[in-house]
Amino acid sequence: MAAGVFTGQGWAQLGELALAFLLSALIGLEREFHQKSAGLRTHALVGFGAALLVLVSKHGFDDVVGRYVTLDPSRVAAQIVSGIGFIGAGLIFIRRDAVRGLTTAATVWLTAAVGMAAGAGLWLLALVVTGGHFAVTVLLSPLVDRLPRSRYAPSRLHLSCAGGEGVLRRVISGCTERGFGVSELSVDRRPQAAGTPAVSVWLSVRGKGSVPELVAGLADIEGVLAVLGMDGDAAP
Repeated sequence: MAAGVFTGQGWAQLGELALAFLLSALIGLEREFHQKSAGLRTHALVGFGAALLVLVSKHGFDDVVGRYVTLDPSRVAAQIVSGIGFIGAGLIFIRRDAVRGLTTAATVWLTAAVGMAAGAGLWLLALVVTGGHFAVTVLLSPLVDRLPRSRYAPSRLHLSCAGGEGVLRRVISGCTERGFGVSELSVDRRPQAAGTPAVSVWLSVRGKGSVPELVAGLADIEGVLAVLGMDGDAAP
C-alpha cells in the first residue's frame, strides 16, 4: 500500500487495544479475587479479542472496498455477540434445581462489550461500563444479602454426615424447629476408606427463617460433619 495511506494500524488502534486489555483485566481480576470459574485470563482474553475483532471489522477490509464492493462493518461485531454466548453457556451449569454461573456468564458478556466499545474508539463508554461492573459486584452484593428473602424461594443445602441411625431425622427436625420445611431430599451413601459410611445429603428447604442460622444450627447436630449452603453459606 502506498505511503501515507491509512492502514488501520497506528498508535490510535494500539491505544484502543491497550485500553480494552486493561479494563478487561480489571474485571477479570475482580472475578479472580472472588474465585469464580472464569477469572483474570479468561476476561482479559475475551475483552482483548473483542477489541481486535472490532478493529478488523473497521479497518481490515479497506483494501478491497471500491466502486463495486461495499461492506457492512457491523456484521463482525454482531457475530461477537453471538459467539460470546457459547462461552457463557459453558460457564452455566445446573445441579439438580440449582443454577450456577449466571453472574459469571453475564460478566464475560459484559467484558466482551467493553472490549468492543474500546475497539470502536468509545473509550468513555468503556470506562463507564467497567465502573458499572464494579458498582454491581461490590456495592450491590451486600445490598442483595440484606434484602428479605421470600418464604417461597427455595434454599439448597448440602450436608456431609457420618453414617449412623437418626442423623437424617435430627437434620429434618432441626429444619422444622427453625421454621423451614423440607421440599426435596436426596441421599448418597458412599463408604469411606476406614469403612465408616459417609452420607451426602442434599436438601431443598423453604421458610421465613435465616438461612445462615439454619446452616450453623445444622452443623451443631451430632453426626453432621459439614454443611454448605448453595448460596455460599457454609459451616464446618
